[in-house]
Amino acid sequence: MTGTALKTDVVTEFRARILADPGLILDDKDVMRTLVSASERGMGDNIVDLRGLAMERLEARLDRLEETHRAVIAAAYENLAGTNQIHRAILRMMDPVQFEDFLRNLGTDVAQILNLDAIRLVLESPEAGPDPALERISDVLCVVKPGFIESYMSSERGPTTRQVLLRQAIPQTDVLYGAKTPDLRSEACMRLDLGAERMNGMLVMASDSPHMFKPGQGTDLLSFFAGIFERSMRRWLA
Repeated sequence: MTGTALKTDVVTEFRARILADPGLILDDKDVMRTLVSASERGMGDNIVDLRGLAMERLEARLDRLEETHRAVIAAAYENLAGTNQIHRAILRMMDPVQFEDFLRNLGTDVAQILNLDAIRLVLESPEAGPDPALERISDVLCVVKPGFIESYMSSERGPTTRQVLLRQAIPQTDVLYGAKTPDLRSEACMRLDLGAERMNGMLVMASDSPHMFKPGQGTDLLSFFAGIFERSMRRWLA
């Protein structure tokens, strides 16, 4: 038997096997990709394979959907973790039965739960100034002159009415954070409604990470925390 005849017999046998069981080819992605590429080359450069283009677009769309799906799941887990963190901080914040313990707890346990490098309760008063009695209680409480909070919460565009302000550029003043100020890279400022006939209040949280608080992040959890906090403060001030 000559080489040509042997080759013909092999091809015939292979063809018969494929006709009998097409899955041998169809289930092999590499073989199918090679056959499709060979078919496209055979069509020439002037022929557009609409089916091939459609498949490429479908594959690209599927990849985008899978990426979006993964991003949504990751965001959901992150939001759940943040919610649990806020809930744990609130429960710990409500434990003390004395105001002095409340302030100390805020600067220690609550700050640790929230991964903060600094937390301050800011209250306005006409009699603002250094108070040794307050300093002995905690460095969390800061008493400032009227108008300080409005000025401090102003953005580059001017005063803002938002309850929560997130930023990565912390005003360079030592009124709130003292010597820690140069090391802090991001901050959350929350207005506090302490009730009628009471002056303005503000809760500020700061971190040495520039990614902890930044514009564009959701503020729902911080607004919730601020709402619980201001209700606790009304009780202490009553």
